[in-house]
Amino acid sequence: MRKIIISVFFILSCIVNTARSQNVYKFTDGLAVGPCHQYGREAIYKDELAYQLYSGLIAKPQDGSVFIKNDKGEELKWKPVKSDTSGRFRGESFTNGYIYLTYQSSKEQSVLLNITGHDMVFVNGVPRGGDAYRYGWMHLPVQLKKGNNEFYIRVARFGRFGGITAKLTFPAKAIAINTDDLTLPHIVASLKNDSLWLGIVVLNTTSKKLLGLQVTTELSGKTIMTKLPEIPPMSSRKVGVLVDASSSFATGKHKVSIKLEQNRKVIDESNVELESIAEGKHYSRTFVSNIDGSVQYYSVAPHSKSDGKAPALFLSVHGAEVQAINQARAYKPKDWGVVVAPTNRRPRGFNWEDWGRMDALEVLEIAKKQYKPDPSRIYLTGHSMGGHGTWFLGATYPENWAAIAPSAGYPNLSSYGSHDGQIPENSAIPMEAILLRASNPSNVLALATNYKGLGVYIAHGDADKTVSVEYARQMRKLLGTFHNDFSYYEYPGGEHWYGDESVDWAPIFNFFSWHVIKKDTADTHVDFKTANPGISYKMRWAGIYQQISPLNYSRIQLDRNKIKNSITGKTENTALISLDLAGFDVGQTINISLDSLDVVPYTVKKIDEIIYLKKNSNWEISSQPDASQKVPARYGTFKDGFKSKMVYVYGTKGSAEENTWAIEKARFDSETWYFRGNGAIDIVADVDFDPTKYAERGIVLYGNSENNLAWNKLLADCPVKVSKGKILVGDTQFSGSDLATYFIWPRKDSKTESISVISGTGIKGFKAANANQYFSGGSGFADLMIFSAEMLKSGADGIKMAGFFGNDWSVEKGEFVKK
Repeated sequence: MRKIIISVFFILSCIVNTARSQNVYKFTDGLAVGPCHQYGREAIYKDELAYQLYSGLIAKPQDGSVFIKNDKGEELKWKPVKSDTSGRFRGESFTNGYIYLTYQSSKEQSVLLNITGHDMVFVNGVPRGGDAYRYGWMHLPVQLKKGNNEFYIRVARFGRFGGITAKLTFPAKAIAINTDDLTLPHIVASLKNDSLWLGIVVLNTTSKKLLGLQVTTELSGKTIMTKLPEIPPMSSRKVGVLVDASSSFATGKHKVSIKLEQNRKVIDESNVELESIAEGKHYSRTFVSNIDGSVQYYSVAPHSKSDGKAPALFLSVHGAEVQAINQARAYKPKDWGVVVAPTNRRPRGFNWEDWGRMDALEVLEIAKKQYKPDPSRIYLTGHSMGGHGTWFLGATYPENWAAIAPSAGYPNLSSYGSHDGQIPENSAIPMEAILLRASNPSNVLALATNYKGLGVYIAHGDADKTVSVEYARQMRKLLGTFHNDFSYYEYPGGEHWYGDESVDWAPIFNFFSWHVIKKDTADTHVDFKTANPGISYKMRWAGIYQQISPLNYSRIQLDRNKIKNSITGKTENTALISLDLAGFDVGQTINISLDSLDVVPYTVKKIDEIIYLKKNSNWEISSQPDASQKVPARYGTFKDGFKSKMVYVYGTKGSAEENTWAIEKARFDSETWYFRGNGAIDIVADVDFDPTKYAERGIVLYGNSENNLAWNKLLADCPVKVSKGKILVGDTQFSGSDLATYFIWPRKDSKTESISVISGTGIKGFKAANANQYFSGGSGFADLMIFSAEMLKSGADGIKMAGFFGNDWSVEKGEFVKK
């Protein structure tokens, strides 16, 4: 009998193990070709495989078959690739190229696709999000067709180093909680804990959108319910759920049970752990971001001395692949201030540019409210990529900091770059040059004079092989030409990371202690430069509201003399400036002399008055521009619609192929945003879109005037009109079914929000707009860009028009290059 039981147990174990082994399919053999694409930190891209795919010209890859001939006339052939013992595809054959995999499915079915190390993948021709940094938690719900399924995996130059893995998982549940990628707070007894936000992922492998979902959490007997947003079919979404931790202060980990419910029926359950942190220890806290409504976190090295005095605040920005909590833990608690580390939204995120920049500013404002620091003692520091972030944020927002301290940092993405490559410094091609102008806000070297008003401490290891010490020496030399308040230190023998002293360096904090932010009224000189007033427009009491030539550098150098009742100075590329007259008495007449033009007298009418001056042939008093004008709150460029609780609106009134493109493109963008920005997006069909329901939110519109019903609701007065076979820009018409465009337009029902439009004249044009490198940190996109599918083969030659609208949002007063 015992032998029979053992035998039955053995058989059952084999059955279970066989079932489990069949639950996951790992790809081991494929074909590869490369290099055949060029993506980076600019609007122009090239991709021979995507071009053939969109044109219906691609031939089924075969071992040894010729894919294309390159610029040198050499044949690029498909070559076999095989995964190694760790399950990774490695080698030079797919550098800046593609890996081709196939799967024979016995039926139509839903699976989870997991690939690591790639930029994106075409699944049966449909673009899906990538996992460039090999995190492993990117699970894409995919519908397999019966028969052969094709996967073209796009790999950048860095992908080959860590290799590419690919597998299919056959899920046990069609709707499920996934806890591979969590955003969690710590429980801190001295802080509010009855409504802590945490981020979890919900997977939807069904063909229907999920409505009426809610999550109930339970911790130490306390339950709380959170209603979830809609989740589109065949997609995932990271959602925020609330936890009541007000009875869980015992130091250590506490289990949180999570129940996912639909119409009051539990459809999945899971558990996570929250840790309660002892007072005085480093911790993380979550918040709901204004950028997209997702759950983000920041970390803290707390103030070690509570003496009733307002602490200093040290904002510390982390390096690539560093979690914010690890950044905070590199600092011993300070007796005179609190260290706060934002996330950049991911360990790599956006290089502290674009949405990384916004994340830093968002956390800075949260930290000011939470810790109530001395407003004159706010400092900025960071290491590696965070060293770049320190240089960049310091130059972009100089009035925010008393002093900055970049460690092991590089100034510009044009010289160092990263996975997404470098920003090209310039171009002799006018079309490319005007697009590259949109990247000017990333040029730290061009903005370096903004450091004049703050202390700068540069630290770098002299043996750093990751970020060369030559970057520090470059900045030391540059600062030496105009700056009188900076310190420089090379750590002898220091590599890229030489222990916590790489950031927690006593001389840095000693240097910080000497510096305070001056009050605006005490600062008589302003020297400020910007490339985009929509990113940064003011320093102390003076601001640049509008430019003459958009996205070229603008500068003001002004002196205020309260004894002589004068403001004098010079400006560059400025059309409209603001002056804060705080400190001047009501009734005083101030003489304003700019650029050696006629003196403008002005009599102060009220306390803390702000006046505006407009430049025509002379400077003259003007009024504050209204929402119909370009202003700092809404200045462009194309990315501007992605900054404020954005919602993706896709068209449903075109052909079946066009409608499918619109929803698939919106999903592809949401997946890329999730991976890069730890974010989540509302995706809405045009038939369900009501502008009043989504008031004061950025809009990303997919489709054209004929197939997206939201077009006329949002863009009726826009001078750009896209329809079948043509694009009109003012009086200029472009014709063809393969045209695509990206452009920005202000929401007329809002003073601050914009619409980013992704459009085309036909299915080939729509697909040419699939690339979404606008999510690459620092990549430059103008107000308007029109291109044909030929750009995928010929680069800048395929662009028809690019440039910037005028300050009145007109085409006539704008600056454009046309082919």
